[in-house]
Amino acid sequence: EQQTACVVEALFSDLLEPVQSAGESLTRFDPVVVASRLRRMGDQCNLDFEKVSSKALAEVLKGKIEKFGAAVDCLSRRWSDQNPELVYEKTFLSVSVKLFMYVAKKIPAMVHPSQLTEAINGNSQVRNYIEACGGWVRM
Repeated sequence: EQQTACVVEALFSDLLEPVQSAGESLTRFDPVVVASRLRRMGDQCNLDFEKVSSKALAEVLKGKIEKFGAAVDCLSRRWSDQNPELVYEKTFLSVSVKLFMYVAKKIPAMVHPSQLTEAINGNSQVRNYIEACGGWVRM
């Protein structure tokens, strides 16, 4: 788990540039704080990936890691649809971190930080949400 946490922390140099808000200072960005917040969001995800039925998730768990973003989107939409009080964007972040950590434990050789980065940056709805919150600093 500590190794996975370090991988999540290492991501934020890649995530910072694309989702930095106007006026957000690089000196105020602390990737350790952001990683800690995302880990807490991941901890809130109570999905049991072994019991969830999703074609994209099944492919990810079989090593087709290129389906990671699709699996996160599918699971996030399903979870937020079942729990209307949950905001899709926060659900997406929570599921993406939880699934990333899960896959890192199950098939560590297949995991690369870019999967999480691409899933988050590749979802314009989530990116807009982060920007609307004031960027990673205020997330």
